Amino acid sequence: MISINKSILSVDELLSNAFTLEKNVESLQTRLHCGRIHFVDEKLIIIGTGPAGYTAAIYAARADLKPLVFTGGQIGGQLTTTTEVENFPGFPEGINGPDLMFNMSQQAEKFGARFVYEDVVSIAREECPGMFVVTSSSGAYKAAAVIICTGAAARYLGLDGERELIGHGLTACATCDGSFYRDVPVCVVGGGDSACEEALFLTRFASKVYLLHRRDTLRASAVMQQRVLNHEKIQPIWNTGIAAYRKGENGELCGVQLKDTKTGELSELEVQCVFMAIGHVPNSKLAGNLVDVDPAGFIRCSEGGVKTKTPGLFAAGDVADPVYRQAISAAGMGCRAALEAQHYLTNLS
Repeated sequence: MISINKSILSVDELLSNAFTLEKNVESLQTRLHCGRIHFVDEKLIIIGTGPAGYTAAIYAARADLKPLVFTGGQIGGQLTTTTEVENFPGFPEGINGPDLMFNMSQQAEKFGARFVYEDVVSIAREECPGMFVVTSSSGAYKAAAVIICTGAAARYLGLDGERELIGHGLTACATCDGSFYRDVPVCVVGGGDSACEEALFLTRFASKVYLLHRRDTLRASAVMQQRVLNHEKIQPIWNTGIAAYRKGENGELCGVQLKDTKTGELSELEVQCVFMAIGHVPNSKLAGNLVDVDPAGFIRCSEGGVKTKTPGLFAAGDVADPVYRQAISAAGMGCRAALEAQHYLTNLS
């Protein structure tokens, strides 16, 4: 006969055993992740949907990584605020900015990219290498690798009706939009090297370029100042800022109201376009101390320009590009980031 020793456990003993079992399971899960036996919830998360984000999504999806893409509040990025894009290869007649972004999103989705229409609040890294927690407005997502493509927002003045005029006579990119304003007067706002470069570039097209600066001297380098001040098409207007925009019946900008920064005197200036050159604000804060940034906030990268200091975390596009900030250069960075992420994930398997 078999004797069965039955023992009755107290409630405290049951709870203690349950707690021990739970901790053992957690420990096993941790070892499984750290041992790289399987991926976390997502292989790859891409944050942002400008040219960099969409290109990264296309390449990652074609590599069967099934990337999860967070679109952010401005789906498609800054190009969705433009009209004609004439300098993106493959479109001899140009293409509407929103159309270009829509085409890219469709191409990424065709190959298996998935989209979440939310903003990302933060990125954190768990103790196990390669595990990231991406927190959005709806919750947290885990991924083995992350690509940041959040872009950089141009600084504007915050005046009434400003947002409605962006792409309709108000822009922050002379390279993108300068050729649309041939033989008409335009103005540039700013006093640094970028403003001077924009003004010089616009002399190729505009009949007159007014350079508005709130001080009585430029902040640009001596060489740049000399080029601007000696150019017959450029007219500096010192101690001056824009007080208001003037909009024509067609909805396009037709002039600005100026305000003397010393006397407060108001005046009118007829121009067909205002080019802002007072800096950009990179959207890099969500990465916290996982990345190094330059004094302006742009993410510092190495090795091909897309690897951050944190393994498995990559950055592409304007958020990591303080120099060029073009759609085509952002797309190229998105391609490199996806390829680097693919290589990183392959080594994890």
